[in-house]
Amino acid sequence: MMKTHSTNYYNTFIAVAGDCKAASGEAPPAKEPKSQARAQYELLSGQPYGLTSDDVLYETQGRPKGQSREEFFSKGQPCLRAAALGKRYGWGSHHNAEGKVALYGVGTPEYEKFANDTSLKQLKAMRGGK
Repeated sequence: MMKTHSTNYYNTFIAVAGDCKAASGEAPPAKEPKSQARAQYELLSGQPYGLTSDDVLYETQGRPKGQSREEFFSKGQPCLRAAALGKRYGWGSHHNAEGKVALYGVGTPEYEKFANDTSLKQLKAMRGGK
C-alpha cells in the first residue's frame, strides 16, 4: 500500500490571498479546454459540502491524466490554498468537520461569518506572486 498524501482540511476556513484583486467571488472564464480553476469551481459550486479537497483535486487533475487515486496521492499535491479560486477569483473555502468543502465569495455575509469564526482554523490562499 502506497503512502497517501491528503490535501483535506477539517474545521478550517481558507480566506482569499492577501493580493487577490477580486471584490467578489467570480466564476473563472468558461473556455475550452476547461481551466483547472473552472473545473474546480464547477465541482464545488455545484455541490456545496459534497466533496473533499482530495475529491476535487483528483477529479480535476488526476483522473484527466488517467491516474488512479492511489497513484495521484502517492505524491504530495498542492492543496486548495494554491488554487486560483482563492488567489485570483475571490473565493474562500470552508472545510467542515468531515473535510467537505463549500465556496463563499469574498464580501458576502457568509464569507465574513467564516472569516471571523474563532472556532475554525484560519488560513489564507497563497499569494499570486506576481
